[in-house]
Order: sequence, then structure tokens, then C-alpha cells
Amino acid sequence: MVAANPILLPELRSLLQEQDAVGIREVAEELHPATVAEFSEGLDDNEIWLLLDALPVEQRAEIFPYYPLVRQIQLLEDANNSQLGPLLEWMAPDNRDDLLRELDPDFVEAILPLVAKAERHDIRMLLSCPEDSAGSLMTTEYASLPANITAGEAIARLRNQAPNSESIYYIYILDSDRNLVGFISLRDLILANPTSLVADLMQRDVISVKVDEPTEQVVQKLARFDFIAIPVVDDTSRLVGIVTHDDVLDTVREEATEDAQMSAAVAPLNEGYLETALITMTWKRGVWLTILFFTAAVTAMVLARTPIPQVWLIAFIPLVIASGGNSGNQSATLVITALSMGDCSLADWPRILRRELIMGLLLGTLLAVPGFLLALLYAPSPAQALVIPLTILSVVVLGSLVGSLLPLLFRSIGLDPALMSNPFVSAIVDVVGIILSVSYTHLRAHETRHDLVCRLL
Repeated sequence: MVAANPILLPELRSLLQEQDAVGIREVAEELHPATVAEFSEGLDDNEIWLLLDALPVEQRAEIFPYYPLVRQIQLLEDANNSQLGPLLEWMAPDNRDDLLRELDPDFVEAILPLVAKAERHDIRMLLSCPEDSAGSLMTTEYASLPANITAGEAIARLRNQAPNSESIYYIYILDSDRNLVGFISLRDLILANPTSLVADLMQRDVISVKVDEPTEQVVQKLARFDFIAIPVVDDTSRLVGIVTHDDVLDTVREEATEDAQMSAAVAPLNEGYLETALITMTWKRGVWLTILFFTAAVTAMVLARTPIPQVWLIAFIPLVIASGGNSGNQSATLVITALSMGDCSLADWPRILRRELIMGLLLGTLLAVPGFLLALLYAPSPAQALVIPLTILSVVVLGSLVGSLLPLLFRSIGLDPALMSNPFVSAIVDVVGIILSVSYTHLRAHETRHDLVCRLL
């Protein structure tokens, strides 16, 4: 939730009480729409509608999307039909689509008749696009031109299209069937000879995305080609919308937040941290904590059932399993990041495992040396102290392999690679680390007894 401004809020309330529509419009015109939403956040729903009703509908539609999504839903549910229809018609299609997807489908069907037929068609088309697809991000407000007009004519047409276009930096060239055949930047169009044909100026090698293409691929293409916007086409190459950089930034931020939450064993929050109800937060955290509790219980049971022949070894168990868990978490984070950025794919798993095997050996050796020196201070003999470096080397290699493998496994079965990767890595390495520590100790003890028998014989 955006904090209410303590200075402007009393002034807004005073203007509302005096029904000073002119004063309200002057305040709104001087401020950015996002600032108006921020400053009015402290008003109740009825006061916000009084504020919005005092403004022209196009300004109302610019301010409304800057309220938190939960607040937008509350405002819509409290609005009357005369307020809903104009607001939805004037909202940017992508913002409107984000809002309507969060509403109850029956409520959406009830309010759609309040919208003009053309807008209603756009709404249904955007809502029909799958979640997390290019279609769910796109807007239908774009600038387009035919190829058989001059640059001078094109600029004249753009003057009429500009008020209804979210972005006119790129102009998309369409044929008579609305197939995308090229594009031209506004800069190139302005600098061109007014008598030059658009067909001779446009670039024909158009980078586009399919309407059902995953958002991850849309983000990767926009980042790779450094576009401000990218066109969205259907299966017949007809232009149906564009995805702009600001919508992609919102998506990247949301996905990064979700990945960070999932990697910490928290189900993604649908609302802000402070807005999420305690019961909901308890459920989202408690389910995964319960799962991790039982994985940790496996570690406890293994430790309880495993006789440890050397008491001094107990002090090194946290060090051993922490080394493996940390290296595994590093590998998991690197692979998750690489997958999300498109630096690698599932087909690269042999290379990934080879790299992590080598990295595990290098890192394990790096940690084994100080581990051995530390063990010498407590172990009964140098031979028994070797248990610690051997175990550290093993668990670091294992942690690196498991950390790189789990995200690939999750991706292969259609799950988010960030889902519980780090907690699962730690749980697996904990169990194996204890088993290896005790096994190496038993092995060294057996070798010592064997040598003693040989000397006596």
C-alpha cells in the first residue's frame, strides 16, 4: 500500500467537502497521475470516487491504475454503473486486462455491457489469452500504417493516431489483411524525404512474438534486441497488439519477487507483505515449513540411528553440512538465473553438470585444506583428521551437482526452477553429509584396526 501524504490529504478532503471541482482539477493537472493516486491513498472509497468524478474521464482513467490492485478491485465493487462504463472504456487495454483478470468472472460479465461494443471485443480478446503469455501483457493501442503512402502522408495520419496509441516510437506497417510486413521508427519517418514511400523506408525483418508465447521469451527478446516495444502476432502473422517495455519491467519485477519468495520456501504472495492477511501468510509459509520440517526430521533420524565412533566428530557436522548446503545453494541460484535469462536450456544439462562437477572439486579442495588444519586441533591423530577434508570435498561436490540438477528437474516437469530449490538442496546435503562423515570415520577406524592387527602378526 502506498503511504498517504499527510500534507496534501487534508487539502484534498477540504476540496471534496467544499465540492470544489475546479480546485480538484487544478491539483490533478499539476501532478503526475501516479502522484495523485499516492496522495489520495488515505481517502476512503467514497472520497476517492468523489475525487475521480470531479476529473475528466481520460484523466480519471490515467490515475486509476496507479492505485494498488487490491484497492482498484474495492473501488470497482463500490462503483455505480455510470462510473464503471466510462472508466473501463478509457483505461489502457493492458491495465484494464490486469484488473479484470483479478475480478470474479461473473462480475466481469455483469459489467461488460456497460462498455462500448468495440472495447468489449478488445476486452474479451485480451482475457482469452493465457496467463503469463504475450497476449496477457499486450495492449491493442498501437500505431500502424499501410506501405503505399508517402512519409508526409504517414506523419499526417500519425497525428490522428497518436492520442489513442500507447507508443508511437515504432510504427507497424500492415497490408490489407492486417498482416505485419514491416516497421519504421518515428525518427526515421521524420527525417525521411516527405515524398519517399513508406515501403522504401520500412525495415522488413520484423522481430515479433506469438500471442501465446510465454512471457519469459517476450522479456528475453525485448532485452536482447533492446526494443521499446515488440509486436504481437497471431498464427497468421496478423498484428494483434504490442508489448511495451514498461509492462515488461512490471513483469520482471513480479517474477523476481516470486522467485525470491519461492527460493526462501514461501509461496508467492498475491498482495504486498503488509496487505497479506496473517492467516494467508501463515498458510503460505507454514505449508513449506512443514515440508522442510519433515526433511529435517529425516536428518535427525539418520543422525539418531547412526553410531558416531568419535565424539570429536560431532563438532564438525554443522561445518560439513553447511559447506555442502552453501555450495549447493550457489549452484542452484546460478542455474535458476541462467535459465530465466535464457543463458542455458534443458538441452545444456550435460555441460552444466560437467561444469558443476569441476567447480565442486575445485571449491571442495579449497575448503578441505582449512578444514583439515582445523581438524588437526581436535582429532586424536592426523589419520583420523583426514575424515573432515574428505567429507567436505564429497559434500561440496554433491551439493554443487544437486544444486544444478534440481532447477533443471523442476523445469523439465513444468515447475518454476526457483520452487524450493535451495531448501531442498540443503535438506539433501544435510542427510548425505552426516552419512558420509560417519562412513569415513568408520572406514578410518577399520583401517586403523587392520594396521594394528598386521603389526601384531
